[in-house]
Amino acid sequence: MSIRLNRAQPYALGLFRIVIGFLFACHGAASLFGVLGGSMGGGTVPAGTWPGWYAAVIQLVGGILVALGLGTRVAALVSSGSMAYAYFKVHQPESLFPLQNGGEASAVFCWTFLLLVFTGPGAVALDRLFSSRGGSAQESAPAPEKARAVSV
Repeated sequence: MSIRLNRAQPYALGLFRIVIGFLFACHGAASLFGVLGGSMGGGTVPAGTWPGWYAAVIQLVGGILVALGLGTRVAALVSSGSMAYAYFKVHQPESLFPLQNGGEASAVFCWTFLLLVFTGPGAVALDRLFSSRGGSAQESAPAPEKARAVSV
């Protein structure tokens, strides 16, 4: 069973990335365009205002890039950093704990995107499509050695 789960891991990670990216992009679209329930009671964030408008642009663009699997690690790093900033500058001054300060979404998105920085996009990502067309870089690279189990 564990072997089957290991084979499905890249696809599960790809699906996770797509869902998280889509949800993040929805937050940005809501803030920028007032769609999907909108931001601040259905309104939009005024263009160029700090930090709300910039955060919304990062949410929209970063979410789309992550969902597509295009520049995933970089987009996830920027998105994670923006959510860390949101948590510590907007939510944390109100109270220490996310449940008390309304920062659950910021904290979860921050750690989720940080995870994607280290795991990569998983399967079904445009990054993989472009890297396989970019030449035979993967074909010419030596195969990684399998880790050997060490018993203590």
